[in-house]
Amino acid sequence: MEEKKVLIVDDQNGIRILLMEVFSSEGYKTYQAANGKLALEIVRGESPDLVLLDMKIPGMDGLEILRHIKEVNPDIKVIMMTAYGELDMIKQARDLGALMHFTKPFDIDEMRGAVNMQLRGSSVV
Repeated sequence: MEEKKVLIVDDQNGIRILLMEVFSSEGYKTYQAANGKLALEIVRGESPDLVLLDMKIPGMDGLEILRHIKEVNPDIKVIMMTAYGELDMIKQARDLGALMHFTKPFDIDEMRGAVNMQLRGSSVV
């Protein structure tokens, strides 16, 4: 079975490292990006199966990155991470094709379960 790829896009280093550890240990190939430009290079070069995308990123915001990801490959699954009750942005993200969102600080097991469900079709925790 081919290794599924997960890209973590967040400007906070600690969050990227935490999520990379979690999803590496789940058996996924993980990539990380601190900004939109790098995220889109990885999307084009590696074609990840799923992107965990922070809504608030300096430079290019999460919605813009999401729009570009879907232009490159509409099949890539995207889960948004948000820090506040950005309800209007969350609605826009869903309209653009995001599957769901987690509000920070999120429950890491819930996120692990959601990613596994999206990539493996099971919610085995």
